[in-house]
Amino acid sequence: MEFLKSGIKTVLGSTEPGQQPSAAETVEKLVDRVYSSTLLEDRRDACRALKALSRKYRIEVGAQGMPPLVQVLQNDGQDAEIISYALDTLCNIVTSEEFDEEADNPTVSVNVGEQFTEMFIKTPENVSLVMGYLEEYDFRVRRAAIQLITSLIANKTRELQELVLVSPMGVSKLMDLLTDSREVIRNDVLLLLIELTKGNSNIQKIVAFENAFDRLFDIVHDEGCSDGGIVVEDCLILLLNLLKNNSSNQQFFKEGSYIQRLAPMFVLASDVEETGWTPQKVSNFHCMLQVVRALVTPSNQQQVVTACQRVMQKSQLLQGLCDILMSSGVPADILTETINAVAEVVRGDHENQDELSHVMAPSSPPRPAIVVLLMSMINEKQLLALRSAVLYCFECFLYRNPDGQRAVVQTLLPSSTTDVSSLSTGQLLCTGLFSSDTLANWFSAVAIMHTLVDNVALKEELLRVLLATPGGHRPITLLEQCTNLMQQERYRLQSKVGLLMLLSVWLAHCPGAVKALLETQGTMAYLTAQLCANEHDEREYLVQGMCAFLMGLCIQFNDNSLPNQRREDISQLIIKRIGQETFCNKLSEVSRHEAYSRACKQAQIRAKSAGELLLDYEYCKLYKGLEALIAKLVSGFDVDGIELTELTLSSEASALVAQYKGIIRGMDAQIQQLQQSVKELEQQNGEIKQQLGQEQALKSQVSDQITLLKAQLLAATSGTGQTPAPGTTTNNEEELNAARYQTNMYFAENIRLTKELETLRQQLQAEKQRADDASQALKSTQKDQEDLLELLADQEAKIARYEEQLPTTTIATPSAGSESETTTAATNPMPQPTSLIPTNPIEAAPETESNR
Repeated sequence: MEFLKSGIKTVLGSTEPGQQPSAAETVEKLVDRVYSSTLLEDRRDACRALKALSRKYRIEVGAQGMPPLVQVLQNDGQDAEIISYALDTLCNIVTSEEFDEEADNPTVSVNVGEQFTEMFIKTPENVSLVMGYLEEYDFRVRRAAIQLITSLIANKTRELQELVLVSPMGVSKLMDLLTDSREVIRNDVLLLLIELTKGNSNIQKIVAFENAFDRLFDIVHDEGCSDGGIVVEDCLILLLNLLKNNSSNQQFFKEGSYIQRLAPMFVLASDVEETGWTPQKVSNFHCMLQVVRALVTPSNQQQVVTACQRVMQKSQLLQGLCDILMSSGVPADILTETINAVAEVVRGDHENQDELSHVMAPSSPPRPAIVVLLMSMINEKQLLALRSAVLYCFECFLYRNPDGQRAVVQTLLPSSTTDVSSLSTGQLLCTGLFSSDTLANWFSAVAIMHTLVDNVALKEELLRVLLATPGGHRPITLLEQCTNLMQQERYRLQSKVGLLMLLSVWLAHCPGAVKALLETQGTMAYLTAQLCANEHDEREYLVQGMCAFLMGLCIQFNDNSLPNQRREDISQLIIKRIGQETFCNKLSEVSRHEAYSRACKQAQIRAKSAGELLLDYEYCKLYKGLEALIAKLVSGFDVDGIELTELTLSSEASALVAQYKGIIRGMDAQIQQLQQSVKELEQQNGEIKQQLGQEQALKSQVSDQITLLKAQLLAATSGTGQTPAPGTTTNNEEELNAARYQTNMYFAENIRLTKELETLRQQLQAEKQRADDASQALKSTQKDQEDLLELLADQEAKIARYEEQLPTTTIATPSAGSESETTTAATNPMPQPTSLIPTNPIEAAPETESNR
């Protein structure tokens, strides 16, 4: 600190004893020195002092020092030292980090760096100026420029992204720095690119086509892949930014055979159980798994997902992920993310699903990996995130996989070849469904539900599942057991929600399941009681809405084969016991619940707590498609039980209507497929147009650069034959120095005149304020004078009136003999009364010395 103080004294000069300058005054002198000094050494010393003060007095340095620092960047580019000081000072000013030196300064706000960033980028040329110093090889200059741009992007991301895009070869300059042999520069550039590529698809595409994938993989392999340090994590984060929600880069990544380079990174070393997982290895592995998921997430274009899934299967990446699943000693968060990654790699791809079904766990006896995962799902001791990931994986395994769905249902059906000593998926799901753990009930119900999605034949098959009952009573069906559990008081609300979802998917488009449900005793009475109840809890409203939906399915898919449970019978029950309007209001409660909006967003199950697990994505999709149809159907019955639609027709007409409905449904499905295809084609067309525009812009930039290089080459060629005379060179240098000196003088004079102008403006403002005050006082005085004149006129009028009313009287003395004292009023009139207010204040005032 003493060295710093002495350095500042050297620049500013010593002060008189007892006169310690303030920080603002010190900064002002330094700024004046940067502006006015003609010697480079003086300006360099002033910039060094500003850099030292910028950490403690950021506001003072930023408010006064930003223009001269920009001037230094413009004029003193030949001196690397002063440029590094200027860039470091600007970086300290705009950074969002709080320095220890300014912790006790109350004037420093949280977003002061963002405010200075906004001031700096108001002039776009400032950013281009800093970008130009990336080409300087000097370590101090290049690193300071990188750090300054990183801070600017962190504070104003979108604005800086636009400025970098319009900067000539701006992204290319940054990408070239990845090959810098100095690791510090390379690592800082990685951090810069991470900030730069956030949420901007144009920059992401340019970075990808600048050979970013090759360079990043080279760095990752040089650093030791998953066993490397934090540089590997930075590379993977940048890779994730380039791939996430960017179909063009995803396609390029797949076609460039980069998935094949990614696959070996998931091969675990043989001694991983002995060496363990370091925190950095866990972070690296987590990022690697996120990169895989970015390629195959369901929100991507289906053709891109399918292509990436096939490559992952052929490159043994899926096999590597399955090996990690079955390995021991894997941290819980890595295992959870691996399960999610496997789920999305196999989702909707039959070959990958088949490969997962044949993966065996290294246990004794060996069990399928699916069985081991389900054992974890129904185990209440496992973490919630892990259990949710297993359910998501099981859902993806069954997605568009009728063979997998049939295999699960077959384990529930009686078979003579089944080994009773081995666990099956059906046994595990039933165990979880009838468990005392609420979450196990919910997970198992949703898992069984997904075995029935879009598969009517399996819904009929599942009706044959029989469960043994204690006491030697007759076996009951799985559907009966589900309805019995739903009606039990001990069964908690979350478990009931899971059962209602299972039953709803089971009954949809399956008249046999509807008939079986209506035949179970007490089910319709329970549903009716639920809808008639007046509950005020939000979750109870959800259960009532789901009961209304289940009851509506019993009408919609009822084949009228039961005498007293026909469609019109159930509708009469609703009309007389519940009410059509009440039923429709209860039905809409599901879509109004928070869990519905949360589950509709994505197929993956995301829950911070167990209480958030209520609705599933597939159930919400079914509800969304049938809610309006059920509401319209229930509203179409009158009080006599006659449906006001096709039920009023003859049997032949009803059959014809049903046939036409089937044709219309098929046409609707085709229309939806065609609309989806049109959307995908329009999206592809838009991306192609956008890519074409970028290519044209890039072509224009390259053409401009070629023209510029040709001009430079022509100038250099023409200049080689003309060697300037020594005297001319000397004269030019003298003229240049004189011009620089004159420019500095102009800058100093400009500062002085600016300050003088500001002082005059303040004086003018004060005089204007004083004049306004005087004018206001004058108006007030004039108003008072007018009031006084009005009052005077009133008094004079009163006096005149009194004079007219006064009679002429004689005043006599008590002495009768003195006639000389007898007078009349006419000879001696009464004196006039004196007015309270003079007619003219100036004339009526008594004469004083001052009046004289």
